[in-house]
Amino acid sequence: MKNQKVLAYCNLFGVLRNIEFLVNRDEECRKIVAGKNLSIQFKVKNGPNGNLSFKNGQAEMKEGSHPSHILLFFTSPEHFNKMIDGKANPIPLKGLTRIGFLTGPFTKLADRLSYYLKPTESLLSDPGYFAMNTEMTFYTAFSSLAQIGNHDPKGIQNAKHIPNGIIQASIGTEIGLYIDVKNGHLTAYKGFAEKSNARLVFKDLGAAQGILSRKTDTYVALATGDLLMKGFIPMVEYMNPILELVGGYLA
Repeated sequence: MKNQKVLAYCNLFGVLRNIEFLVNRDEECRKIVAGKNLSIQFKVKNGPNGNLSFKNGQAEMKEGSHPSHILLFFTSPEHFNKMIDGKANPIPLKGLTRIGFLTGPFTKLADRLSYYLKPTESLLSDPGYFAMNTEMTFYTAFSSLAQIGNHDPKGIQNAKHIPNGIIQASIGTEIGLYIDVKNGHLTAYKGFAEKSNARLVFKDLGAAQGILSRKTDTYVALATGDLLMKGFIPMVEYMNPILELVGGYLA
């Protein structure tokens, strides 16, 4: 059974965080937020607290409380997770005059997010869609990994054993996200760190799609070179059990 609190952290900072990527990469999403300069605070009782802001055609997700135009309150992690599934509505505590943004542009962004994160075989046959889905799945998985390592009991136990340092995950040399480990706490950042202690490298988009969708066995991928581990390998070995938990939360 999924821990609803951990799932809420994954949904906010793993799934919704992809709106940053969509606004930057998807033409339709860029048009949706054009000229929109505002921020939304998501406050979940006994759960995550984060801020999604739109400014000058860009989007940014930040953890914690920040100045906002709209404040959405959720009575529990379950309430927030139901909202993500389209089965509940938030409680607006601030910004009632801007509710039109939520029912219009934000809803369109959420629909676009769902479109890319819930693929069909037919959609995946399109190279452009395949690339978008794979990259977003990669970001979702490793961003959620950090949340699971910080909040899930099994994840916490594994995170405690990861030495301090940077674990760089990447698809080839162009797509990257790194995990900063400090005393068992994991923080995910998109991009490439200047220096890393360990690296987990997916050979290409095809390799990443197969492994992250669990169609390709990890050990087979390591044997064929579709997946590489470099640097201080124990860091990756302690991280991998946390990565295995991601599928259970986001399936």
